[in-house]
Amino acid sequence: MKPDQARAFRLVCDEAAIPKVLALLESEGYESEGLPISPFCRFLVRGPAPLGRSLAAFFGYIYIQDKSSMLPPLALAPVPGSRALDMCASPGGKSIFLGQLAGPSGFVLANEPPGARLGTLRANLVRASLPQIASCAYDGQKIPLVENSWPYILLDAPCSGWGTAEKNPLAPKIWRGKKINPLLALQRRLLEKAAALLAPGGLLLYSTCTTNEAENEAQTRYAINELGLESAPLAPFAGFNFHEILPGTLRVDGPASGAQGFYLALLRKKSGDGRRPENPAPTRAGLPVGTGPCLELPENGRAELFGETVRYIPQNLHLPAALVWQGYPLGKIRNGEFAPQARLRNFLAPKGQGAPVLQMDGPGEIHALLSGACMYTGLAGAFAALYWRDLPLGFVVLKNGRPIPAFR
Repeated sequence: MKPDQARAFRLVCDEAAIPKVLALLESEGYESEGLPISPFCRFLVRGPAPLGRSLAAFFGYIYIQDKSSMLPPLALAPVPGSRALDMCASPGGKSIFLGQLAGPSGFVLANEPPGARLGTLRANLVRASLPQIASCAYDGQKIPLVENSWPYILLDAPCSGWGTAEKNPLAPKIWRGKKINPLLALQRRLLEKAAALLAPGGLLLYSTCTTNEAENEAQTRYAINELGLESAPLAPFAGFNFHEILPGTLRVDGPASGAQGFYLALLRKKSGDGRRPENPAPTRAGLPVGTGPCLELPENGRAELFGETVRYIPQNLHLPAALVWQGYPLGKIRNGEFAPQARLRNFLAPKGQGAPVLQMDGPGEIHALLSGACMYTGLAGAFAALYWRDLPLGFVVLKNGRPIPAFR
């Protein structure tokens, strides 16, 4: 069956958990097949309801995304343990995928200017439960970061959206003629900033969801001719059809690929040795005091208190003091006690350690819990770790042994 672009999705988990997440989907009647580009990328064959209503989506184990939008992180391909900057990050799907590729010892800084899209980004990052992703809120061309310091940068630039015409038929009509000039100027400013921030030998992936040559190939030529960047090898991805207008870049043929039209250019900053850049492994940091025994934090970070909110802070990032950013929210301090937020599925201590376990074996039980059904577990304490079989889902509040979900 040919993949339907509206039903492509990614698994947000490590590779070891893929069978468990697929089992959760299948328990509700969702059948899917893999896409050839990555073990994490799939498309829906059939299901009893929209995929966004599945438990896997609710608990952040899948991210629904056009399959073309999955390509930029795969093309940039940060090595495990590396640092990556996503300059225009909302709604967050690419940042999350970068976080998966960089791994628990890596770091991704997801930037989005202040506004409604920033709220969407941060909500999606919380749902993904990946401690290695932090966020900041700046105009992309004004991020106060150190020049020549980022080994990987993703610039998925604001664009005319011509490649999304099937879903947004007005886009090619609205963005015509002189109306597109402000976008072209913004794209160049963002490219200039990205080139300045990129480390020597570092990789920049420039992408758009448009088929407009002025926003794609012409901007790539500008980056090569004016910004000290050079084209890096970018092999075509299986399952897609591409137009190669500028050698070394890829333009997705949307209709022929069952996807959005998209553009990808991989660029390297000169003065490198041609190898993909790497980062030194973070040093070990002890687990923090004050987060309670129910969490297990990655060894390369700590918990810090900001007002009443406890956040996870990765270490050894070498971020400038002028940068205002947010680490992953772990929970709140209330009456001197730590209260974990519900979506900490990747922070749970090993099953049976640190917190009572509420295990559910059927999707109906979980739906009943989420709908507010009254249950009695017999569990003691203020919180319980919620599992579907052996798949961690997060925390529920316990009140006299009754579980109360607090997922947002």
